[in-house]
Amino acid sequence: MELIKMLNLAIRFLLELGVLIIMGYWGFKIGNNLWLRLLLGIGSPLLFAVVWGTFLAPKSTLRLSQPWLLLVELVIFSLAGWALFSTTKAPLTLAFAAIYLINKILMILWRQS
Repeated sequence: MELIKMLNLAIRFLLELGVLIIMGYWGFKIGNNLWLRLLLGIGSPLLFAVVWGTFLAPKSTLRLSQPWLLLVELVIFSLAGWALFSTTKAPLTLAFAAIYLINKILMILWRQS
């Protein structure tokens, strides 16, 4: 059982990396010109990383408490899902959302942070 719990945490880490990749992909696809693509493609993952590291990271000194922690996390993952969907990647969006939901439910049940 401990191996499955560790696997769940590894999946969580991959989901967090996925958010950064999705936001970068979205930024490079949505911009009208090179400079806007560079700004969005680099800036949006950077912004999400700063927000995550400041308010959601387990060892952050400014970590939010519940229910704000869950709310900000849901906003971040929802925005990543919307960004992926807006790049016409609906099947990937559904897979990303399903994996996130299963992972989050297991994290709550197993009291993983």
